[in-house]
Amino acid sequence: MEVVTKKKLMLFSGRGNPELAEEIAAGLGVPLGKVVLSSFANGELYCRFGESIRGADVFVLQTHCVPINDRIMEQLIMIDAAKRASAKRITAVCPFYGYARQDRKAEGREPITARLLADLLTVAGADRIVTVDLHTGQIQGFFDMPVDHLTAVPLLAEYVAEQVTGEVTVVSPDAGGGKLARRFANCLAAVHVDSDLAFIDKRRPRGTHNVAEATEVVGDVKGRTCVLVDDMIDTAGTVTSAAELLMERGAAEVFVMATHGVLSGPAVDRLKNAPIREVVVTNSLPIAEEKHFPALRVISIASIVADALDAVFEDTSVSEIFRGENI
Repeated sequence: MEVVTKKKLMLFSGRGNPELAEEIAAGLGVPLGKVVLSSFANGELYCRFGESIRGADVFVLQTHCVPINDRIMEQLIMIDAAKRASAKRITAVCPFYGYARQDRKAEGREPITARLLADLLTVAGADRIVTVDLHTGQIQGFFDMPVDHLTAVPLLAEYVAEQVTGEVTVVSPDAGGGKLARRFANCLAAVHVDSDLAFIDKRRPRGTHNVAEATEVVGDVKGRTCVLVDDMIDTAGTVTSAAELLMERGAAEVFVMATHGVLSGPAVDRLKNAPIREVVVTNSLPIAEEKHFPALRVISIASIVADALDAVFEDTSVSEIFRGENI
């Protein structure tokens, strides 16, 4: 007996960001797979695939948004169900990877939760991970499997190129964001916008979370359009403090760019009241209607995720999509 094998791509989504999932499915030209997801009275989660996935190349998409622990658990359960239903290969697609900031021990007796989540995805049965703009690229090393690290920086840079005039300075809100700022400047250069680099000296009181103060600017910002670049905006304390300092140092105007708009707690009020022309994020996380404000712009990453998933399915290069700027 001789059988000619055929590959079949199937995309399934958790309940984290169904709008993004529909856009990605449209970009791939495939229907979003049928899956039943529900919660029991005591909060336990249930999953059942509504069609056969035996021998299929299954992509399980879930962004780790609020309620983050439920969303993570739902993805783990979906991966486990796919493994037990004889999927040929399972790829966990995490546009926003939860717990990414807990990637090291900052103080004694702390966990490294980003590694724990990597272990959970591995044990659940994932064969591959696709994610977008990790907090630190080193998190890829927590996995003993292929990790495709996508980036939304080219999309954000193209938007900036369309909006800004005059001299531009790309600003990192802290010393650790220097690599991201350099990548953003390279992407601006690719669309014919020359820019300088600057850095904010940020201090965070020991033992605190979501508390930061910008103290000084290193670089030329006077009279220039400043583009603050970060991987995420959570409570917005860092970027609003940085924006105020840049305006004090003579910046003409300030744009804020980030892949992930977490926008938790006082973030929206802080951003509304800060001297910021526009806040630009992607739809890697769903943004509730009440969190929208006039200066907020949301760019879709569906096209880059769809291109990457197609490359994974076809066994072609993902990094070529980003000209190597996704490492």
